[in-house]
Amino acid sequence: MPPSVELAEITVADPPEAWAAAGFAVEADGTTKVGSVRLHLVGRDRGKRIVSWGLSGDARGDDIDGLATTWTGARPSPGAGPSHANGVTAIDHIVLVTPDTARTTAALEAVGLEVRRVRHTDQYGPPFLQTFFRAGEVIVELIGPEEPSGDGPAAFFGLAFTVADLDATAAALGDGLGAVKDAVQPGRRIATLRHKEFGMSVATAFMSPEPK
Repeated sequence: MPPSVELAEITVADPPEAWAAAGFAVEADGTTKVGSVRLHLVGRDRGKRIVSWGLSGDARGDDIDGLATTWTGARPSPGAGPSHANGVTAIDHIVLVTPDTARTTAALEAVGLEVRRVRHTDQYGPPFLQTFFRAGEVIVELIGPEEPSGDGPAAFFGLAFTVADLDATAAALGDGLGAVKDAVQPGRRIATLRHKEFGMSVATAFMSPEPK
C-alpha cells in the first residue's frame, strides 16, 4: 500500500474578498492558510465550490474517482497559520459525496488514505454511510449510500473548521452564522455559515474544539 498522505492544499472557485468578508485572513495572492492547509481562492473563472485538492506524496495521476487531485511531493508545512477574525484555527474535516461508497472508498484507499471508521445514520432522512479517513491533521468524511445509487463520480461538498471559541465566532459573524447546536461528536458544538450571504459557494460549518 502507498504511504499515508496528508491534505496540503484546497483550491476553491470563490473570490478572495468573499472569504475575507467571512473573517478569513486572505493574503494579497488570494490564498489563506488554516492550520497546515493552504486554500487557494481562484475566483469564478474556475466555476464554483471546491474544484481540487492537493495531497502530499508522489504524483499518482490527477483524479481520484472524479476528485481532481494534485500531488505536492512534500508534507504540509506545520504551524497555526495567520490569525483569522472568525476564530478559525484548523480544518476539522472536508466532506466528499459519492453515489457509490464502496467504489470511492477503494479509490481513496488505493492512494494511501486509510478508513478509520464507518457510521450508519438516518438522522438526515434516508439511511446513508459516513466513512472517515485521516489525511494529516484533517479528517476526510465521505458521504454515500449503503448500496450504489448511480455511476457518477465522487465530488467535493464542503468544509468544517475548528474555531477557538464558537460563541465568539457567532458574535463576530452575527446573522451570517446559523444557530449553534450540539454536534454529532460528543462534547462539541457546531454552527453553519450562511455562506451565500458572503458570496461564498462552499458549504461551511464552524465547530468548537475537541474536549480536552
